Amino acid sequence: MSGHETWTARVKKVLDMIIKHKQLQLFAFESTSKTFVINGENLDLNLILMRHRVFPLVLKTLELRVADYMSPSPITIQTRDSLVNAIDIMTDKNIGNLVVKKNRHVLGILTEREILGCIVSKKKVENMQISDILPSPFEIVSPETRVIDAARLMMTGKKRLLVYEEKKLTGIITVTDMVRAFRRTNSNIPLEKVISTNLFTVHEDDDVLKAVKIMHEKKIGSVIVTKHNSPFGIFTERDLLVNVLSYGADLKNPVSGYCSSPLITAEFGIKSSDAARVMAENKIKRLVLTKKGKVAAIITARDIVDAFQLSFSGEDL
Repeated sequence: MSGHETWTARVKKVLDMIIKHKQLQLFAFESTSKTFVINGENLDLNLILMRHRVFPLVLKTLELRVADYMSPSPITIQTRDSLVNAIDIMTDKNIGNLVVKKNRHVLGILTEREILGCIVSKKKVENMQISDILPSPFEIVSPETRVIDAARLMMTGKKRLLVYEEKKLTGIITVTDMVRAFRRTNSNIPLEKVISTNLFTVHEDDDVLKAVKIMHEKKIGSVIVTKHNSPFGIFTERDLLVNVLSYGADLKNPVSGYCSSPLITAEFGIKSSDAARVMAENKIKRLVLTKKGKVAAIITARDIVDAFQLSFSGEDL
Protein backbone atom coordinates (compact mmCIF):
# COMPACT_ATOMS: atom_id res chain seq x y z
CA MET A 1 0.00 0.00 0.00
CA SER A 2 1.22 3.46 -0.78
CA GLY A 3 2.57 5.52 2.11
CA HIS A 4 0.52 8.43 0.84
CA GLU A 5 -2.85 6.68 1.08
CA THR A 6 -5.17 8.04 3.70
CA TRP A 7 -6.14 5.81 6.61
CA THR A 8 -9.73 5.71 5.36
CA ALA A 9 -8.56 4.59 1.91
CA ARG A 10 -6.47 1.81 3.44
CA VAL A 11 -9.36 0.57 5.56
CA LYS A 12 -11.71 0.66 2.57
CA LYS A 13 -9.23 -1.27 0.45
CA VAL A 14 -8.93 -4.06 3.02
CA LEU A 15 -12.68 -4.25 3.53
CA ASP A 16 -13.21 -4.41 -0.25
CA MET A 17 -10.72 -7.28 -0.41
CA ILE A 18 -12.58 -9.09 2.36
CA ILE A 19 -15.95 -8.62 0.70
CA LYS A 20 -14.78 -9.60 -2.80
CA HIS A 21 -12.46 -12.42 -1.83
CA LYS A 22 -14.03 -14.14 1.16
CA GLN A 23 -12.26 -17.34 0.22
CA LEU A 24 -8.86 -15.77 0.96
CA GLN A 25 -7.52 -16.74 4.38
CA LEU A 26 -4.74 -14.22 4.92
CA PHE A 27 -4.23 -10.53 4.30
CA ALA A 28 -1.32 -8.25 5.22
CA PHE A 29 -2.22 -4.91 6.72
CA GLU A 30 -0.21 -2.11 8.26
CA SER A 31 -2.00 -1.58 11.56
CA THR A 32 -4.56 -3.08 13.88
CA SER A 33 -4.87 -0.25 16.37
CA LYS A 34 -7.63 1.91 14.85
CA THR A 35 -11.38 2.27 14.93
CA PHE A 36 -13.53 3.70 12.17
CA VAL A 37 -17.15 4.43 11.40
CA ILE A 38 -19.48 2.72 8.90
CA ASN A 39 -23.12 3.80 8.73
CA GLY A 40 -22.67 5.74 11.96
CA GLU A 41 -21.39 2.73 13.90
CA ASN A 42 -17.95 2.65 15.53
CA LEU A 43 -16.16 -0.53 14.48
CA ASP A 44 -13.02 -2.00 16.01
CA LEU A 45 -10.60 -2.90 13.23
CA ASN A 46 -8.89 -5.42 15.52
CA LEU A 47 -12.07 -7.50 15.74
CA ILE A 48 -12.86 -7.26 12.02
CA LEU A 49 -9.37 -8.28 10.94
CA MET A 50 -9.21 -11.14 13.43
CA ARG A 51 -12.62 -12.40 12.31
CA HIS A 52 -11.42 -12.53 8.72
CA ARG A 53 -7.96 -13.82 9.63
CA VAL A 54 -6.18 -10.60 8.72
CA PHE A 55 -2.85 -10.37 10.51
CA PRO A 56 -0.45 -7.44 10.89
CA LEU A 57 2.50 -7.35 8.55
CA VAL A 58 5.90 -7.51 10.23
CA LEU A 59 8.01 -4.68 8.89
CA LYS A 60 11.73 -4.10 8.70
CA THR A 61 13.04 -1.19 10.71
CA LEU A 62 14.07 0.79 7.67
CA GLU A 63 10.51 0.59 6.34
CA LEU A 64 9.14 2.51 9.31
CA ARG A 65 8.38 6.10 8.34
CA VAL A 66 7.25 8.96 10.54
CA ALA A 67 4.22 9.55 8.29
CA ASP A 68 2.70 6.20 9.26
CA TYR A 69 3.05 6.59 13.04
CA MET A 70 2.96 10.31 13.85
CA SER A 71 -0.03 11.97 15.49
CA PRO A 72 -1.38 14.27 12.76
CA SER A 73 -2.70 17.80 13.27
CA PRO A 74 -1.31 18.36 16.79
CA ILE A 75 -3.42 20.50 19.09
CA THR A 76 -2.03 23.98 19.60
CA ILE A 77 -2.46 26.65 22.25
CA GLN A 78 -1.65 30.34 22.20
CA THR A 79 0.63 32.11 24.68
CA ARG A 80 -2.29 34.32 25.71
CA ASP A 81 -4.32 31.28 26.82
CA SER A 82 -4.51 30.22 30.46
CA LEU A 83 -2.70 27.24 31.95
CA VAL A 84 -6.04 26.03 33.32
CA ASN A 85 -7.33 25.88 29.75
CA ALA A 86 -4.25 23.90 28.70
CA ILE A 87 -4.77 21.41 31.53
CA ASP A 88 -8.42 20.98 30.54
CA ILE A 89 -7.48 20.31 26.91
CA MET A 90 -4.74 17.82 27.78
CA THR A 91 -7.10 16.00 30.12
CA ASP A 92 -10.08 15.94 27.78
CA LYS A 93 -8.01 14.88 24.76
CA ASN A 94 -5.91 12.42 26.77
CA ILE A 95 -2.65 13.88 25.48
CA GLY A 96 0.60 14.79 27.22
CA ASN A 97 1.59 17.81 25.15
CA LEU A 98 0.38 20.92 23.37
CA VAL A 99 2.18 22.89 20.68
CA VAL A 100 2.67 26.44 21.93
CA LYS A 101 2.17 29.24 19.43
CA LYS A 102 2.42 33.01 19.50
CA ASN A 103 0.02 33.92 16.74
CA ARG A 104 1.27 31.69 13.90
CA HIS A 105 4.80 31.15 15.17
CA VAL A 106 5.57 27.87 16.96
CA LEU A 107 7.55 28.51 20.15
CA GLY A 108 7.82 25.04 21.63
CA ILE A 109 5.87 22.27 23.32
CA LEU A 110 4.07 22.38 26.65
CA THR A 111 4.34 19.03 28.43
CA GLU A 112 3.35 17.56 31.77
CA ARG A 113 6.93 18.15 32.95
CA GLU A 114 6.62 21.95 32.60
CA ILE A 115 3.32 21.91 34.47
CA LEU A 116 4.92 19.94 37.30
CA GLY A 117 7.64 22.59 37.47
CA CYS A 118 5.00 25.29 37.87
CA ILE A 119 3.60 23.52 40.92
CA VAL A 120 7.02 23.30 42.59
CA SER A 121 7.68 26.99 41.97
CA LYS A 122 4.63 27.70 44.16
CA LYS A 123 2.87 29.59 41.42
CA LYS A 124 -0.90 29.51 41.41
CA VAL A 125 -2.00 27.54 38.37
CA GLU A 126 -5.27 29.41 38.11
CA ASN A 127 -3.41 32.72 37.69
CA MET A 128 -0.93 31.59 35.05
CA GLN A 129 -0.89 32.07 31.31
CA ILE A 130 1.02 29.96 28.82
CA SER A 131 3.33 32.94 28.25
CA ASP A 132 4.54 32.51 31.87
CA ILE A 133 5.99 29.08 31.05
CA LEU A 134 9.12 28.22 29.08
CA PRO A 135 8.03 25.43 26.71
CA SER A 136 10.19 22.46 25.73
CA PRO A 137 12.37 22.98 22.65
CA PHE A 138 11.84 20.83 19.59
CA GLU A 139 13.52 19.46 16.49
CA ILE A 140 11.90 19.15 13.08
CA VAL A 141 11.49 15.95 11.06
CA SER A 142 9.59 15.28 7.84
CA PRO A 143 6.89 12.68 7.18
CA GLU A 144 9.43 10.68 5.17
CA THR A 145 11.99 10.58 7.96
CA ARG A 146 12.68 7.04 9.13
CA VAL A 147 11.41 6.36 12.64
CA ILE A 148 14.83 5.04 13.68
CA ASP A 149 16.42 8.34 12.64
CA ALA A 150 13.74 10.31 14.47
CA ALA A 151 14.38 8.19 17.56
CA ARG A 152 18.09 8.91 17.48
CA LEU A 153 17.44 12.62 17.02
CA MET A 154 15.08 12.63 20.00
CA MET A 155 17.41 10.68 22.28
CA THR A 156 20.66 12.46 21.41
CA GLY A 157 19.14 15.94 21.29
CA LYS A 158 16.81 15.33 24.23
CA LYS A 159 14.09 17.27 22.47
CA ARG A 160 10.54 16.68 21.31
CA LEU A 161 9.87 16.22 17.60
CA LEU A 162 7.44 18.11 15.39
CA VAL A 163 6.67 17.01 11.85
CA TYR A 164 6.79 19.62 9.12
CA GLU A 165 5.97 19.24 5.43
CA GLU A 166 6.65 22.12 3.05
CA LYS A 167 7.25 24.43 6.02
CA LYS A 168 3.84 23.57 7.48
CA LEU A 169 3.25 21.86 10.83
CA THR A 170 1.54 18.56 10.05
CA GLY A 171 2.12 16.38 13.08
CA ILE A 172 4.02 15.36 16.19
CA ILE A 173 5.76 12.07 16.85
CA THR A 174 6.11 11.00 20.45
CA VAL A 175 7.84 8.14 22.24
CA THR A 176 4.47 6.38 22.40
CA ASP A 177 4.18 6.63 18.61
CA MET A 178 7.71 5.28 18.20
CA VAL A 179 7.11 2.34 20.52
CA ARG A 180 4.04 1.47 18.46
CA ALA A 181 6.19 1.59 15.32
CA PHE A 182 8.99 -0.56 16.74
CA ARG A 183 6.47 -3.19 17.82
CA ARG A 184 5.83 -3.78 14.13
CA THR A 185 9.32 -5.24 13.73
CA ASN A 186 10.50 -8.64 14.93
CA SER A 187 13.00 -7.07 17.34
CA ASN A 188 12.69 -7.92 21.03
CA ILE A 189 15.83 -6.50 22.55
CA PRO A 190 17.21 -6.56 26.13
CA LEU A 191 16.51 -3.54 28.31
CA GLU A 192 19.19 -3.87 30.99
CA LYS A 193 21.21 -0.96 29.58
CA VAL A 194 18.40 1.55 29.90
CA ILE A 195 16.29 0.54 32.92
CA SER A 196 16.49 2.60 36.09
CA THR A 197 17.17 0.78 39.36
CA ASN A 198 17.32 4.01 41.37
CA LEU A 199 13.71 4.18 42.52
CA PHE A 200 12.09 6.84 44.67
CA THR A 201 9.15 6.25 46.97
CA VAL A 202 6.61 8.15 49.04
CA HIS A 203 4.34 6.82 51.78
CA GLU A 204 0.60 6.63 51.19
CA ASP A 205 0.05 9.38 53.79
CA ASP A 206 2.56 11.78 52.23
CA ASP A 207 0.93 14.68 50.48
CA VAL A 208 0.83 15.22 46.72
CA LEU A 209 3.18 18.20 46.96
CA LYS A 210 5.93 16.06 48.50
CA ALA A 211 5.67 13.60 45.63
CA VAL A 212 5.76 16.43 43.09
CA LYS A 213 8.83 17.99 44.70
CA ILE A 214 10.71 14.67 44.59
CA MET A 215 9.82 14.18 40.93
CA HIS A 216 10.98 17.71 40.10
CA GLU A 217 14.21 17.48 42.08
CA LYS A 218 15.18 14.07 40.69
CA LYS A 219 13.92 14.89 37.18
CA ILE A 220 11.76 11.79 37.06
CA GLY A 221 8.22 11.21 35.88
CA SER A 222 6.95 9.07 38.74
CA VAL A 223 7.37 7.86 42.31
CA ILE A 224 6.32 4.56 43.87
CA VAL A 225 3.66 4.87 46.56
CA THR A 226 4.06 2.46 49.48
CA LYS A 227 1.54 1.14 52.01
CA HIS A 228 2.58 -0.97 55.00
CA ASN A 229 6.12 -0.96 53.59
CA SER A 230 4.95 -2.58 50.34
CA PRO A 231 4.37 -1.05 46.88
CA PHE A 232 0.78 0.18 46.66
CA GLY A 233 0.72 2.22 43.46
CA ILE A 234 2.55 4.74 41.31
CA PHE A 235 2.09 8.49 41.11
CA THR A 236 3.00 9.97 37.73
CA GLU A 237 3.03 13.31 35.97
CA ARG A 238 -0.14 12.15 34.25
CA ASP A 239 -1.81 11.49 37.60
CA LEU A 240 -0.90 15.02 38.70
CA LEU A 241 -2.56 16.46 35.63
CA VAL A 242 -5.65 14.25 35.38
CA ASN A 243 -6.39 13.32 39.00
CA VAL A 244 -5.23 16.44 40.83
CA LEU A 245 -5.01 19.62 38.79
CA SER A 246 -8.01 19.02 36.54
CA TYR A 247 -10.19 18.79 39.69
CA GLY A 248 -8.49 21.61 41.56
CA ALA A 249 -7.60 19.19 44.34
CA ASP A 250 -5.59 20.33 47.35
CA LEU A 251 -1.90 19.48 46.99
CA LYS A 252 -1.80 18.78 50.73
CA ASN A 253 -4.08 15.78 50.32
CA PRO A 254 -2.55 12.28 50.69
CA VAL A 255 -0.98 11.08 47.46
CA SER A 256 -2.60 7.66 47.84
CA GLY A 257 -5.93 9.15 46.79
CA TYR A 258 -4.56 10.21 43.40
CA CYS A 259 -2.02 7.57 42.40
CA SER A 260 -2.57 4.73 39.94
CA SER A 261 -3.28 1.48 41.78
CA PRO A 262 -2.87 -1.48 41.80
CA LEU A 263 0.72 -1.36 40.66
CA ILE A 264 1.24 -3.06 37.30
CA THR A 265 4.51 -4.99 37.19
CA ALA A 266 6.55 -7.36 35.05
CA GLU A 267 9.51 -9.61 35.74
CA PHE A 268 12.98 -8.11 35.61
CA GLY A 269 14.58 -9.24 32.34
CA ILE A 270 11.54 -8.57 30.19
CA LYS A 271 12.50 -7.47 26.68
CA SER A 272 11.46 -4.45 24.63
CA SER A 273 8.54 -5.78 22.61
CA ASP A 274 7.08 -7.65 25.58
CA ALA A 275 7.34 -4.57 27.81
CA ALA A 276 5.75 -2.43 25.09
CA ARG A 277 2.87 -4.88 24.81
CA VAL A 278 2.21 -4.75 28.56
CA MET A 279 2.26 -0.94 28.44
CA ALA A 280 -0.13 -0.84 25.50
CA GLU A 281 -2.54 -3.31 27.07
CA ASN A 282 -2.66 -1.32 30.30
CA LYS A 283 -2.41 2.14 28.71
CA ILE A 284 0.65 3.09 30.75
CA LYS A 285 4.04 4.60 29.93
CA ARG A 286 5.94 3.27 32.95
CA LEU A 287 6.32 -0.35 33.92
CA VAL A 288 7.70 -1.44 37.30
CA LEU A 289 9.95 -4.51 37.23
CA THR A 290 10.26 -7.04 40.02
CA LYS A 291 12.83 -9.61 41.14
CA LYS A 292 11.62 -12.45 43.35
CA GLY A 293 8.47 -10.50 44.09
CA LYS A 294 10.24 -7.30 45.11
CA VAL A 295 10.33 -4.03 43.16
CA ALA A 296 13.74 -3.74 41.48
CA ALA A 297 13.55 -1.28 38.59
CA ILE A 298 11.34 0.73 36.28
CA ILE A 299 11.20 0.99 32.49
CA THR A 300 9.53 3.78 30.53
CA ALA A 301 8.34 4.12 26.96
CA ARG A 302 11.21 6.52 26.39
CA ASP A 303 13.65 3.88 27.67
CA ILE A 304 12.30 1.39 25.14
CA VAL A 305 12.90 3.86 22.30
CA ASP A 306 16.39 4.55 23.65
CA ALA A 307 17.20 0.85 23.90
CA PHE A 308 16.03 0.28 20.37
CA GLN A 309 18.11 3.03 18.82
CA LEU A 310 21.17 2.03 20.86
CA SER A 311 20.92 -1.64 19.96
CA PHE A 312 19.75 -1.30 16.39
CA SER A 313 21.48 -3.90 14.24
CA GLY A 314 20.81 -6.36 11.49
CA GLU A 315 19.88 -3.75 8.92
CA ASP A 316 22.33 -1.28 7.45
CA LEU A 317 21.55 2.36 8.06
